[in-house]
Amino acid sequence: MQTMVAFLLLAVTFFSPQPDSSPALAGIAHVAFRVTDVQKSRDFYRTLGFEQSFEFNDPGKPPVSYIKINDHQFIELYGRGNESQPTGLLHLCYEATSIESLWNEYVMRGLHPPRSRKARAGNLLFALHDPEGQTLEYTQYLPGSLHFEDRGKHLGDRRVSRHLLRAIIPVQNVDAEHDFYTSKLGFRDVVAEHTNRMALPGNSGDEIQLEPITPATKPIIVFSVASLAHAAESLRSRSLTVKTNSDSVSVTDPDGVVIFFTLEGRGP
Repeated sequence: MQTMVAFLLLAVTFFSPQPDSSPALAGIAHVAFRVTDVQKSRDFYRTLGFEQSFEFNDPGKPPVSYIKINDHQFIELYGRGNESQPTGLLHLCYEATSIESLWNEYVMRGLHPPRSRKARAGNLLFALHDPEGQTLEYTQYLPGSLHFEDRGKHLGDRRVSRHLLRAIIPVQNVDAEHDFYTSKLGFRDVVAEHTNRMALPGNSGDEIQLEPITPATKPIIVFSVASLAHAAESLRSRSLTVKTNSDSVSVTDPDGVVIFFTLEGRGP
């Protein structure tokens, strides 16, 4: 009898649906832009209260500036190698709590990312490409890295926002990209009727949004604030041109990137 009970319990366990493993992410680690003039862009983001954490400025190479939003989020500004290189969004990078576990999960989901390596700043990093060839980076901050050792520093009180909430990604085929992000990467729709806006897997609250590429498409990033009125007043006091909507205020950087400020959980 005991043998039969044990067999039945084993059978129930084996055939019962098992919960899917989730490739949870800690949040958006950085958004990288190629810019016309790194110094000019750095000054603009400093006007928003964001300070430079560190930079790479090698002889004969375009400079790279790391602008700090909070201890986990950055904006990377890449200079152009030549004037033929277009400005705009280069890639998004997502923070992984365990990059090895994330890599294993992606392999199980039929992706083929390379093994992580230690990048120049001292963190683990791997990259893969979406169906349209856009780069997606994944990083895990390590003790001793430039990011990790800067924790608690370069966090000025003049920051208009403390949180990069969402990045808008221009794509050719919204439906195909949406399917990739949800089925392969574990992203989930924020609301059913707005399927191009998705939350990262996990509990970070960070989001991406897919938008079709048009001749008028501009790169967009969205920050959260506690008060739209206070954000608008603060931005105007810094001699910035501010556009206001019912659910957001916005400014534009020197290369045309539109920076929205919205209440947490809402926005354009």
